[in-house]
Amino acid sequence: MSDGKKRTVHSAEFKAKVGMEAVRGVKTLNEIGQQYGVHPVVVGQWKRELVERAATLFDRKRGPKPAAYADEERLYGEIGRLKMELDWLKKKSGL
Repeated sequence: MSDGKKRTVHSAEFKAKVGMEAVRGVKTLNEIGQQYGVHPVVVGQWKRELVERAATLFDRKRGPKPAAYADEERLYGEIGRLKMELDWLKKKSGL
């Protein structure tokens, strides 16, 4: 059996903290990696991912409505239309 080191699973908060420090550029990736006990390549990956996804943080606020919400509006509209038709049919049939 191998007595090797097990992989460490880092939380999203930890990754963001380390990635933000790398984005600031005050320390090198090697220094940040030594400080937090993470390989410098991983720090670079977290930095790159943080920079690439930064624009998507602001897309959701004023962008187009999500597809699920649009479907919900369409379905409620259809329910209203069908209810009006049902009421009209009841009135015409004399029920």
